[in-house]
Amino acid sequence: MAEQEHIPATPDPIAQRSDPARNLAVLVYILQALSFFVGGITGLAGVIINYVKLDDVRNTWIERHFRWQIRTFWIGLLWTVIGIITTPLIIGWFILLGISIWIIYRIVNGALALNEGKSV
Repeated sequence: MAEQEHIPATPDPIAQRSDPARNLAVLVYILQALSFFVGGITGLAGVIINYVKLDDVRNTWIERHFRWQIRTFWIGLLWTVIGIITTPLIIGWFILLGISIWIIYRIVNGALALNEGKSV
């Protein structure tokens, strides 16, 4: 069964920018991007925000962004750990490069969709 597209409550992009849930999603995308420079601690803070506020955004178009961010964090963490463990075998460096590109793609794609008022 295909998921229904969540339509923003206010189709006006200017009015959407004052939505607190949207602003939280923006904050989490920023925290995820900063995690590349501070060793991942901001990514952890972002996923905690996602879990704490998930009930507040349930059945809104922002919920899909929150779930996208949560999946990005956990899958990224899993493959980063696998990459670190396998770096002595050289393949780990390729895994780390690949997961870095994948995480950057997810952050940029999600942030652009959020900016346009669309779900991911």
